[in-house]
Amino acid sequence: MLKSAVQRAVPNATVETVKDQASLQAHLSPDRVLLINRVLGGSFSIDSGVALIEQLAQSDHPPVMMLISNFPEAQQAAVAVGAMQGFGKAQVHHESTASLLRDAAAASQQQQQQQQQTAQ
Repeated sequence: MLKSAVQRAVPNATVETVKDQASLQAHLSPDRVLLINRVLGGSFSIDSGVALIEQLAQSDHPPVMMLISNFPEAQQAAVAVGAMQGFGKAQVHHESTASLLRDAAAASQQQQQQQQQTAQ
């Protein structure tokens, strides 16, 4: 469901499912957009998606992140700690969600370009 929504909004996107902290670290890079569930499944050191966003936002080059949650208060908390506006599973196939995903992909590309310019 989520994979098809992402690929519809951003046709060249590759969707990876990450279920543990080690896999997450292996996939972190400036050209990625992280879609993080409000409640983390798998083997993470924490169980809150908002806490994970806050933790990742502390890095020198944090990735673009969005929370997946139907709860407005969780979305507000995620944005407050460094995420872009996310969406809930109930809205996954709405055009507004596609727009949010395209905005996140554009922000990720812009962030990657800025980092490349800084490195030069």
